Amino acid sequence: MNISIVGTGYVGLVTGVGLAEIGHHVTCIDIDEAKVEQLNKGKSPIYEPGIEELIIKNKTNGRLRFTTSFEVGAECAEAIYLAVGTPSDAAGKIDMRYFNQAASEIAAAIKQPTIIVVKSTVPVGTNQDLQNLMNEKASHQVSVVSNPEFLREGCALHDLFNGDRIVIGSSDEAAIEVLKRINKPFDIPMVITNLESAELIKYASNAFLATKISFINEMANLCEKIGADILEVSKGMGMDQRIGNRFLNAGIGYGGSCFPKDTNGLLQIANEAGLSFSLLQQVITVNKNQRKLFFEKLLDKVGTLAGKKVAVLGIAFKPDTDDIREAPALKMIAELLKHNAQVSAYDPIISKNKAVFNSAVNSAETIEEALEDADAALILTEWNEIKNISSTQFLLSMKQPIVLDGRNCLNQKEMLDAGVIYEAVGRSNKTNRKELALK
Repeated sequence: MNISIVGTGYVGLVTGVGLAEIGHHVTCIDIDEAKVEQLNKGKSPIYEPGIEELIIKNKTNGRLRFTTSFEVGAECAEAIYLAVGTPSDAAGKIDMRYFNQAASEIAAAIKQPTIIVVKSTVPVGTNQDLQNLMNEKASHQVSVVSNPEFLREGCALHDLFNGDRIVIGSSDEAAIEVLKRINKPFDIPMVITNLESAELIKYASNAFLATKISFINEMANLCEKIGADILEVSKGMGMDQRIGNRFLNAGIGYGGSCFPKDTNGLLQIANEAGLSFSLLQQVITVNKNQRKLFFEKLLDKVGTLAGKKVAVLGIAFKPDTDDIREAPALKMIAELLKHNAQVSAYDPIISKNKAVFNSAVNSAETIEEALEDADAALILTEWNEIKNISSTQFLLSMKQPIVLDGRNCLNQKEMLDAGVIYEAVGRSNKTNRKELALK
């Protein structure tokens, strides 16, 4: 089929590449001329393992192209996917400006009966509003289908081809059958719902996963109080098939473009419906407090931070992505600077783009540079390179070998046996040597 994708962010680009890979002819539309030019050269504007190879492959075989023109994109499209961003505004509300602008452009550009497929995460009722807009503005018949995405950054391609389910929401049986045909080559179970249920499934899924994270972090805090080990608790919980072992990793809390936005978005939807979603509100509060507790551990170990060098290892909100939206590391850096610390930050991908850092932050090119003469080190993203740091490296490079592991990704026994002052989240953090008097 001829398919167009509006938006070349994580969702749009991965979806477009994936649809081309399974045999469709795909045109990706984006108003950013520089981004489109980059894509036409086979370069991805996002860091996602494996995506550039698929861009080049499908451009070469004629199944994938990029344009800034809605008219060109809509010219032969049998289905047009909306995959533009719906970020949160300063008040935490869902910002629909980009989505609404794209919808208006599509309505004006449609040249034939078309299916509009909404991949963007949107509030309940948006798809029906979009259908009403198309009925009013489009010159041809349009059917709107909700088809939310469930892609994890860093492994989005894997998720696209190996997903748990494909959700299709619509009251138009003919449109549903078209979406089934489009997605059949993925060979993934399909869930057919109405528009409202499909819209809510994405929010509910992310909010539930965020709830698991906040729950296990509260358990980690309890473990520290009573001498239990959160790794053992998580393992024991996760072996229960009703619970599962995923998203039970204690740390400094969730970040990224989805969980913070979607938990706040679902809370907004509930409030507008007259429901006080107190559980979800507490999930958000716990997540914010987790960072505060981690910073308090640093103050407890180091005392005053003024003039002291702190190495921040890992900036992206998770490994294998260059996404820093709502990254806990950025909030931690801001707090360090407020306390007049000298910050040296390293990330395998983010450090290559020094423009993302505050001018007061040293963007280290290597782990060794970040650790050199540091008074403390914070592990904030579990990149493999960071997980493989040895205790010897901390001892040789740092002024004081104080390491706070916000991802529980280092070998605690190795660190403590070597003499590193090591503290993790939710674990017994007693050192096997007297801690240095630093305060």
